[in-house]
Amino acid sequence: MYKYAPAETSTWDTPFGTIDSGGFNNVQAYLHALLTKITFVLLTGIWFLTSGNWWKYAILVPLTMFLFQLSGVINYKIQYIDEFDFWYSLPAILPILFFLMYISYRISKRSIASDDLKKDVDEEIKKILSDDL
Repeated sequence: MYKYAPAETSTWDTPFGTIDSGGFNNVQAYLHALLTKITFVLLTGIWFLTSGNWWKYAILVPLTMFLFQLSGVINYKIQYIDEFDFWYSLPAILPILFFLMYISYRISKRSIASDDLKKDVDEEIKKILSDDL
């Protein structure tokens, strides 16, 4: 879609309104950056919403980064678009990372009692399913 935008001008009059290039050299570069960020936000958002795994909250880390980058493209008064987005999104990313590390720690530290209980349950299921009642 961005290829249809004029590469020589800084404004583009469309039936939907006027598009300004903002901090970019031309409208085509602005639309390319905008549509790229929107595409990544949509893809990671759909991935997060449709994922059924326990680690799906890890998808929020790149989603947060893409949202900050998208806001940087839209707010053209920011001088550096993709340079400092990581540092701005760090307060949102750190709690998610600590939560995932805690879950990983809890899963890896299974107790011996739970392993013994699992063995007992497996033996009981074998007895029930076999003919040796």
